[in-house]
Amino acid sequence: MGFAQPRVLREECDMKADYVWEKSYKTAILETDDMKLPDCLQVAKAAIDKRLQEIQMNEGGTLQGGTPEELQAINDALAELNVLRGELETRQGTSAA
Repeated sequence: MGFAQPRVLREECDMKADYVWEKSYKTAILETDDMKLPDCLQVAKAAIDKRLQEIQMNEGGTLQGGTPEELQAINDALAELNVLRGELETRQGTSAA
């Protein structure tokens, strides 16, 4: 007799990427191996940076590509990646001591 997987976990595993940078971001936030995490963080940040370069503001201050929702998602993702990076640095500092 097996156990049913909680709905929240199923939804997290089935997360669809709505934006081109989201796949690498989701890979980073789901990575549990501290040895692989730095590379995942770097790849995710590079994908977001590339997208931000594509979304340029024109001289009139309007977006050229992207949406306000995507920009908010990018801001949220960058904040979460920074938290994850800080947690990793804390764990690595603790394990080195």
